[in-house]
Formats: sequence, C-alpha cells, structure tokens
Amino acid sequence: MEQNTIDSSRTGDLPRILRDVWGYDSFRPHQQAAMEAVLARRDSLVVLPTGGGKSICFQAPALLRHGTALVVSPLISLMRDQVAQLVQTGARAGCLHTGQPPDERRAVLRQLDEGELKLLYLSPERLAMDDLPALLGGAPISFVAIDEAHCISSWGHDFRPEYRQIARIRELYPDVDLHGYTATATREVSQDIARQLFLRDPVILRGSFDRPNLFYSVKPKRGADGLLIDLVRRHRGEPGIVYCISRRETERVAEVLVKAGFKAVAYHAGLDSGTRIKNQEDFVADRVDIVVATVAFGMGINKPDVRFVAHMGMPSSMENFQQESGRAGRDGLPSECMLLYSMQDLMIWKKITSDAPPELQKIGARKLGMIYDWCSGMECRRRGLLRYFGEDYPRENCGRCDACTGGIHPVPGAHVIAQKILSSIVRQGDGYSASHTADVLSGKKGKKIVDAGHDQISTHGILADHDRDHLLDWIQQLCDRSCIATGDGGVLAVTDAGWDILRGRNTGILLERLASAKPSPTMDVDALTPLEEKDFELLRVLRKKIAERAKVPPYVIFGDVTLRDIVRRRPKDLVEFSRVKGVGRKKLEAYGQVFLEALWGGGGASFTPGGSRPSAAGGRTEKYKVEMELLRQKYSIEEVVEKSGRSASTVERCHLKMVREGEIDDISRWVPVHLEQEIREMIDTTGGKPLKPIHEALGGRASYHQIRLVQEVMKN
Repeated sequence: MEQNTIDSSRTGDLPRILRDVWGYDSFRPHQQAAMEAVLARRDSLVVLPTGGGKSICFQAPALLRHGTALVVSPLISLMRDQVAQLVQTGARAGCLHTGQPPDERRAVLRQLDEGELKLLYLSPERLAMDDLPALLGGAPISFVAIDEAHCISSWGHDFRPEYRQIARIRELYPDVDLHGYTATATREVSQDIARQLFLRDPVILRGSFDRPNLFYSVKPKRGADGLLIDLVRRHRGEPGIVYCISRRETERVAEVLVKAGFKAVAYHAGLDSGTRIKNQEDFVADRVDIVVATVAFGMGINKPDVRFVAHMGMPSSMENFQQESGRAGRDGLPSECMLLYSMQDLMIWKKITSDAPPELQKIGARKLGMIYDWCSGMECRRRGLLRYFGEDYPRENCGRCDACTGGIHPVPGAHVIAQKILSSIVRQGDGYSASHTADVLSGKKGKKIVDAGHDQISTHGILADHDRDHLLDWIQQLCDRSCIATGDGGVLAVTDAGWDILRGRNTGILLERLASAKPSPTMDVDALTPLEEKDFELLRVLRKKIAERAKVPPYVIFGDVTLRDIVRRRPKDLVEFSRVKGVGRKKLEAYGQVFLEALWGGGGASFTPGGSRPSAAGGRTEKYKVEMELLRQKYSIEEVVEKSGRSASTVERCHLKMVREGEIDDISRWVPVHLEQEIREMIDTTGGKPLKPIHEALGGRASYHQIRLVQEVMKN
C-alpha cells in the first residue's frame, strides 16, 4: 500500500455516517484513509478490488462536505443504480445523462439549484460539454470523483477516449480536488491515471487484489457445455454471469442453458437496445438467474450477489479476467469463477486486435501471452494473479483454486508420455492433427487411420490406457511449451525443443492432469443451517416483492449479507433489528417492521413502500398460509378448496384480501381478459352496486366472486 500523510478535522464523523446511513460498524481495508483524503481536500487515487467498497469512499465524505460532489460514471445503468441505492439510504443524490426524460432532468437541476443534492452523477461526455458551468449554475462543487478511472489510461484494459476529456475539469474548477477510483490497475496504469487526471500530490491507496471468497478453476475447453452445466447446477437458483468471446457463442450457450432447464438470457451488442435493456433488467431484478454475455456486459452491473462467473473462452488480459471474475461475490460471500481456455482463443483475440495501432497491438500481444501462460500453468491461480498486479501471496497453498485443491498435479511418467506423443507425430508424417494423433495413440482403427497405415506404426495404441481427453490435453501442453508447432488446419510438427525431449536431452517437462475441481464446502465457514436457509429464502421472496413495487433491484432493499445476518440474529424488535449489518436508520424505518413480521410468521404480504408497519395482513395467522400459497401459485378457487380443505367462501375472502392489499395484481388466471373488460364496462355503467344486475346483464358468464375481484382491481 502507498499512502501519503493526511490531516483532517472531520474524520470523527465518519463512523457515525457509516452506521446511520449504511448500517456498518467498521471500515473495510483502506476505506477510512480514502475518505479522510477527501475530507482533507487532497487529490487521491484509490485502487481497491471489486467488492472492496470503493463507492462508499467518496459517497460518505460527500455527505459531510459543503456543496455537491460530481461523480463521473461510464454507464447510465451504473449511475442510476448507485443513485437508487443512495436514495434508499436517505442520501440526496441524482444523475444527469442523455436519454433522460425532460421532467426528470428539470427535477434534478432544481434540486441542484436549491442545494438539495450531495452527489450528482454525470457521464464523461456530459462533464466535457462546454455548457457544463451554465448547467450547474452557481452550485458549489465540493469535489470530483472519477469512477472506473482506469478507462482514462491507454495502458489499461478498458481504455475509453472520452475519459481523456475529464481532465478539463481542472480548467473549469481549478480549486476543486479530484479523486480517481478503480478496481483493476497495475502500477504502470495507476501512474498513467494520475498523469492523465493531472492529480496534484495525490494520496495513493492501493489495496490487496486478493478475493479470498472466490474459488478459481481453469480448464482446457473440452466438454465446455458439460462443465458449465455442472457449475450452474451447483448454484441452481443463484445469479451468475457467463462470458463468451463472440455474439454467436453467446446465443448458443444461452440456448444450451435454457434447454437444460435454467433461466438464462443472452446479452451482446448485436441485440436491439430494447432487448438488451430488458435482459439486463431481468437479471438485475432476479427475474432470470443467468446472463450469457460478451465482454460488453458487466461494468454497469452493481449486483453484489452474483454467485458464479464462467468464461467460455480466455479473456484478452489478466486485467479483464480480474475485472470480469470480480463481479462474483462482491458481497464477500463464497462464489465461484471458472475459466475455460484453448489455443484457438489466443488466435481469435489476435485477429480481433489486428486493426489496432501497432503500439496497442504490441501491448495486447504481451497481455495475451501472460494470461495464456497463467491458464496453462500449474501454479496456484491466486498467487499468479496477484503477482501480475505486483503483489506477493504469502502462502504456498491458497486452498481456494483448482491447483491447490487437487485439480492439477504432475502426471507420473510424464517424460515417457511426452516422448511417446512426439514419436507418434514423427512416425505419422506431415499433415495430421491433434485429434488424429490422439486416435492413433488410443489405438483406434477408423478409416482415416487405416488408410494412412497408422494402425501399423509402433505408436498405435501405445497410450490406450489413458483417456483420450487427457491425450488431447497433453498434446496441447506440449504445444504450449513450444515442443510441438501447429500449422494450417491444426497439423502438428515436432520442434527443436521436442526433439530434445525425444533424444533425452531435456527431462524437465512434467505434464499436469486437469481434473474437475470444485470448491470445498468448508469455503463457506459461515454456512446457514437448514432452518436458516428456509428463513433466508422466505426473506428473499419478500425482498423481491418489495423491490418490484419500489421499482428497484432487490439488493437495493437489502443485500444477501443483511438477510443472512437477520436469520442468524433473529431480532425480536426494531432495536435488535437496528444492529443487523447493512441496516441504516432510513431502511430500519422503511423495512424493519415488515421483515420482523415475515421472520416471525407474518409473511409481510401487505407491505407498501414508505410504510413503517404492514396492515393487518402482516399478522395473519398460520391457518390461512396454505390457501395463500396456493393462490400465489395461480391455482383456481376450486383447486384451492380441494387442496386446502377450506370452504369456497373462506378461500374467496382470502383471495379478495390478497388482491385488495396488492399481493396479487394480475387476476387473468381467474378472470379472462375479455370478461374482465365486460365487467369493467358494466361496473362503470351501474356504479358497481348492487352486484346482481351486473351478474344478470352478463348472462351468468361472470360469477359474483369474479365481479368482486374486478372491483378490487379497479379500486387499486
């Protein structure tokens, strides 16, 4: 960690703000120092890993400083999400962006003019416009925070030219301090960020890139679909992101997952904007579990509860992998990252970057080589990843990657195996692929092998006691070590390094076997008990219901960490509930009572956003629980009567109550749309009372219960 001296007289307020607004009792590593830099009006650059709590580093001090903080954010979805989260905590925040409805824009500017905003989010393009001073008027600017600051560096993995325009803020507001924040930057990139932003004697904070809650596994890309399905099954019902290199692969993989019974959607730049927006919103709102995407997806996702990230192809750099895999487990809970790679991925990325300027091609080629070496190596994944970012990992065995949990190990007799593979390539002659070579070594006698006479050479069947996938893996590893060269069409040839192995001059090669490693159950040392799991799922359902009505993502209400803490503590009143992680004063007032009643048997069915306590429905007795659940699952009245053993009148009363209180807002299962329209027209004509004339006018096609249902919907 690099750090300059800080002097501030406002630091004593930070713990209070942290507790009252965000509901946390302690700072994460380097957060307090980052906040103190802002309070001291010192320029700063903060490099913390994804999930390290960067945003709060500028949000908390913004509430303590006079004026409005400008926050530069690269994506509209990201800024809107962060504003929604801030508003839920009671903080005053807004955003300005293209495509914003005029009335919303005017409301934000009015709040700014009246001094009501503590944080204003802007895109880099909006910040660079000449009319910015006029737009902001005389509003006092407290400081400027640049999120995703690595985008300003051409040495970084996600360079965006528009970020270079941010530096002109120095001309417009020369006395305002600037602060850059990023999750992924080498020391070289960090220095470039400071130069490009013209930071003045900045405080530099650099945290550890280690994400101990993440399990890393890297495998050759064979049987990729099966490996992915195994991963998704381990996390059934939990959010996950699957990255693909191409748009076509994105759609193919999404289709594979849907056919396997999972809720998955595709996301790539080739989809129309409406579809992209819908798919992203469905994922954020937990309406689908998995999004299969190109690398265009993710920066705008603030979702903390992603439980797995899979790469169906090798990323183009270690920075990209750190950034993309880092979207898993941002809340600190155990999560899994799987990367599948092949030599072909290397070729694809080289082709994609072939039109880039020569200097960027050179940088890209170096980065590709480094991540490929990392993928094909035997070393602890965590140690290699951290070394890339200039950090030493102190332990020999991390216990949280495939290399350290038995997923990779030396193969006995590796040198002899290598000699047999290389010998077969020589004896086969020119023009044969890895697949053909593996078939020869396995002892297969297909037409192509027989026609070539390869069933008669001495290496035919010489490795028949090994799995064909292992043979292909070992051939690939010899290619990785430049012992085998590949030509057009994937044909193989032995290199000078390969001949050294054949002649016994090099005996240092060891081939590893990549087995199917998966996280140990002990990774989640804080696992929930079966009873707690049941309560956790109950609260997840309630959270989603509240979020849908408030039109915000579920995690904006409460994160998984908070729900887990609730079911563990089992608070009995609001005083105890206030001690739960992530429950600040505003959220305590808004949601405390309804979550208490759900936890202790009420179900929280009647919650309305902004209310402090649910109505009588929140205290329903257990005796109506069965029929309520059946009605939620859209069973007919007759089916509920049969399954619950209740009378029709009791079920109908329960049904009406659920509709009245907004727990059921779609009645099309019980009243067909065309019939509902007829009933609405009759209610408008007659005033709705009594019901008998409506029933008779419709010729008995609508029951009295159906008429009452439509009445309740119309009232709502």
